[in-house]
Amino acid sequence: MKTIQHFIDGKHADGTSGRHGTVTDPATGEATGQVPLASVPEVDTAVSAAAKAFESWGTASLAKRTQVMFQYRELVNAHRDEIAELITAQHGKVHSDALGEIARGLEIVELACGIPQLLKGETSTQVSTRVDVESIRQPVGVVAGITPFNFPAMVPMWMFPVALACGNTFVLKPSEKDPSATLRLVELAHEAGVPDGVLNVVHGDKTAVDRLLEHPDVDAVSFVGSTPIAKHVHDTAGAHGKRVQALGGAKNHMLVLPDADLDQAADAAVSAAYGSAGERCMAVSVVVAVDPIGDELVGKIADRARALTIGPGNDPASEMGPLITAEHRDKVASYVPRAREQGAEVVVDGTGLVVEGHEGGFFTGVSLVDQVTPEMDVYADEIFGPVLAVVRAKNYQEALTLINRSRWGNGTAIFTRDGGAARRFQMEVRAGMVGVNVPIPVPVGYHSFGGWKDSLFGDHHIYGNDGVHFYTRGKVITTRWPDPSDGGVDLGFPSNS
Repeated sequence: MKTIQHFIDGKHADGTSGRHGTVTDPATGEATGQVPLASVPEVDTAVSAAAKAFESWGTASLAKRTQVMFQYRELVNAHRDEIAELITAQHGKVHSDALGEIARGLEIVELACGIPQLLKGETSTQVSTRVDVESIRQPVGVVAGITPFNFPAMVPMWMFPVALACGNTFVLKPSEKDPSATLRLVELAHEAGVPDGVLNVVHGDKTAVDRLLEHPDVDAVSFVGSTPIAKHVHDTAGAHGKRVQALGGAKNHMLVLPDADLDQAADAAVSAAYGSAGERCMAVSVVVAVDPIGDELVGKIADRARALTIGPGNDPASEMGPLITAEHRDKVASYVPRAREQGAEVVVDGTGLVVEGHEGGFFTGVSLVDQVTPEMDVYADEIFGPVLAVVRAKNYQEALTLINRSRWGNGTAIFTRDGGAARRFQMEVRAGMVGVNVPIPVPVGYHSFGGWKDSLFGDHHIYGNDGVHFYTRGKVITTRWPDPSDGGVDLGFPSNS
């Protein structure tokens, strides 16, 4: 069984805590590796390496940092199939989905390649007699990144390329469930020219996370994960004086108006609900069908759902792979009979699926539940799996009210041919990312990703301009140089004349 290592100060490092987690192939259920769970001293070693490296990396030229990012982009692109295979082997998602994840991460690497443009300051000359004012942005120092299992390549690339390009150093704590793709990304960064200590990886559980949140030499924390942990990260790190961006969970609604193209809406609902086995914070988990199109829309979604091919991620015929663990699979599956007991109609029941030849894998089929109401668990909870709920609404206003009452506000979408209705929705809905006839409105790299309400803790979204601002501090410099013709010393306060 392979033992995965930490990566600290430019070198692989064995774990010394004596504690390990098991890495499993979700398609077979077989243990394929073990990952060390870092102790507090191990985390301290990684932070110390990052703090020392910041002394030189924080003052390195923009030219050097961008050269490294350009080289890194080329290396990741050249190794994308290898990285995708690591994702499939430990997360379970199909190969094409894994490649798409890497492509979205590369968008942020490309953003980091343009960091000189994004770090340009502002200057006002002659604000007073021979007085100029300049605004600049400087790196914050050591940044910790804590990333989830569902996107082991994309989410880390949402963080460390921008942070490093801005001049920070980084300690990354990936999910212990599927760490190899993340570790490979960091190895390639080192190969691209990232100096020792600038980018480190420590594997671990709550012990490692809490140490990063409390460590006096960590200046900022980026987190993506569930809402309860996002709140813990925000509150704990904030109490220790750190800046925090903590992205939490979601319950994303897709509103379908009666004038929508129902075939397009059904295609979008199936892709957005069941892609990546529903294990993504931007998955559509609720379709809100406005009368009178509910029955027709549900029928179209059901036909498509039943036709999906589910199997191991390394099989080119598979459209959806397994879930990450047996425990998570069982939790997801439990919502379907519970919905039936609470009065919903189970149109497609995917629970209990067994894939021939992979009987030990963590598979479940896709499920579609109709006639759902907000009081039901299938609506109220973030399931994080391939279960799609359908809620009926009498009109647009009732649908909007339902969506806005959700405790989450990550993403939402509307399907309609009416431009006026779409514009009204995008202005009135309470969510951070909105799609118009786009089911998963994840922004491109030069805009920022983030939600509202219980989907975000902290003031900054991730990547884009918000990411640059999060990983830098503003500084304003006021200067006055005496004119060569002046004589003597003037200790008076500058005037505006």
